[in-house]
Amino acid sequence: MYKKILLPVDLPDSNTLQKAVNTAVDLARTYEAELHVVYVLPDFGVGMVSSYFDEGFQKTAMEKATQQLEEFAAAHAKGVKAAKTYVLYGTIYDQIIKAAKECGADLIVMGSHRPALEDYLIGPNAARVMRHAKQSVFIVRD
Repeated sequence: MYKKILLPVDLPDSNTLQKAVNTAVDLARTYEAELHVVYVLPDFGVGMVSSYFDEGFQKTAMEKATQQLEEFAAAHAKGVKAAKTYVLYGTIYDQIIKAAKECGADLIVMGSHRPALEDYLIGPNAARVMRHAKQSVFIVRD
């Protein structure tokens, strides 16, 4: 049923991460699907915010995130047909949608942060991905 599953992860947030990872890995094993794990570094390089970071901050952050994501995928995606990792940079929900399109995912599995009142049911990035993605989106809650 599913051939390629995209799993966006927020590595520093272990609260919403584990259930989504377990779900995506189980689905990938069940359907013998490829698992594409993506982490998006937020875009801090605009306006006066960028002046607070050292030169080369983005490159260093990308290298560190790539290493962490590869280690994460190796530890969690055992028994999966193929696990590929991508570290992207920019607006989180835009990059998730773009990654899903580029890797040919037919399912996006993602956790949702505990919503604020204005989000009501799911976090803002999950809500935007769910609304705008062309693929099926499976939101995993705590």
